[in-house]
Amino acid sequence: MNQTPLPPILGLHHAAYRCRDAEETRAFYEDLLGLPLFHYIEADHVPSTGEYCPYVHIFFRLADGSCIAFFDLGDNQAAAPSPNTPAWVNHIAFAVPDLAALETIRQRLLAQGVAVLGPTDHHIFQSIYFFDPNGIRLELTAQLASPAQMQEKSTQARHKLAAWTQRKAARQTTAG
Repeated sequence: MNQTPLPPILGLHHAAYRCRDAEETRAFYEDLLGLPLFHYIEADHVPSTGEYCPYVHIFFRLADGSCIAFFDLGDNQAAAPSPNTPAWVNHIAFAVPDLAALETIRQRLLAQGVAVLGPTDHHIFQSIYFFDPNGIRLELTAQLASPAQMQEKSTQARHKLAAWTQRKAARQTTAG
């Protein structure tokens, strides 16, 4: 079968989440974390579906050009957490340049009364964890492993995933 190769996906443009209040979210991401408010959209109808739902869509730009974005639906409601997923699972991880930057931001968050977990040592990187005003778990991470070390780990990823899949199937068979 002769398939045309897929064009490359160049990177993350943005990830979007619901926020309770656009100004509260702006203050957290722009004033506290230093991500500039980059774009603002206000509309009464959703472009993709046409449904009526007045909203504001705000974008904060990261240094690589990608964005984290939020929808304020005007009802002062944050997104509800998933009832079948632990709070630590769904999160957004942002990279910082090094351990010194990680510590500087950790201290700034703590000084502003934000509860911070970590730093946590993941061997190839260290992270801190905290929640934004909308209940979204955030992670800031400083890479410790070199690009060569990460490339070596990537060569093992498929094999490790296959082993996990087999163990998971065996557990489900035993439990079922």
